[in-house]
Amino acid sequence: MRLVLISDTHGLHDKVGPVPAGDVLVHAGDFMNSGFDVQDIVSFNRWLGEQDFRHRVVCAGNHDRYFENAPQRARELLTNATYLENTGATLDGVAFWGSPYTPEFMNWAYMYQRGSGARHWELIPDSLDVLITHGPPLGILDQTAPGEAHLGCAELLDAVKRKKPRVHIFGHIHGGAGTFENNETRFINAAYLNERYKPLPPAGKIHIVDISLQNPRRAS
Repeated sequence: MRLVLISDTHGLHDKVGPVPAGDVLVHAGDFMNSGFDVQDIVSFNRWLGEQDFRHRVVCAGNHDRYFENAPQRARELLTNATYLENTGATLDGVAFWGSPYTPEFMNWAYMYQRGSGARHWELIPDSLDVLITHGPPLGILDQTAPGEAHLGCAELLDAVKRKKPRVHIFGHIHGGAGTFENNETRFINAAYLNERYKPLPPAGKIHIVDISLQNPRRAS
C-alpha cells in the first residue's frame, strides 16, 4: 500500500501539486486557514474529490476550528475522506488512527495544557499500522528551526514508544518538516508550508511511504 502524505496546507490546497499517485492520501490537519470560513471545508472537500486515490484520510488541526465548534456540520461537509478524531479505521487491511489534539498554544482549536495529553494518547490502539496526529512527539521533527525549542508532546512520545506504530504522520511545526526513523517507527512531519506559510524548504514536499501488506512490521 502506498501512502501519500501531506499536512498544513492552510487553505492553499489548490496550489499543491502535482500530487503523486498512491493508494491512500493522508492529510494530518490544518487544511483551513482561520478555521471560521466554512467555504474552506467546501473547497478542501472538492480538492480531495479530485485526487485519484482509493482512500483519503483526514484529521483536523488547530486551525480547523469549525470542526471543534460545529462538529456535525463540519463532518457533513467532508464527504470525500474518512475523518478521524480520536478514532480509527481499517482500510484494505491497514489500521489507521488519528487525532487533532496538540499542546496549548494561544487560542486555537483542539488544545490541551502541557502535561495533560495522556488522556488522548491512551486511546491509541495496539497493533496500529498508521498513527496520524496533528502535532509531533517531543524531540522528533518538532523545532521551528535548528537549535530552537522542542515543541512536541512528551506524553505522545511515551505513547508512541509503547504502541510502536509502523508509521507516525504529523505536521503542525512547519519548520520540522522531514523524516526520521528508528527501529520501530517511521516518523514523517508532512507540513507542506514553511514557517512563513510558503511551500519552500524544509517544507514544500509531499511524502510517500510504502507499507508491505505481507510483512506487518515493515514500511519503506
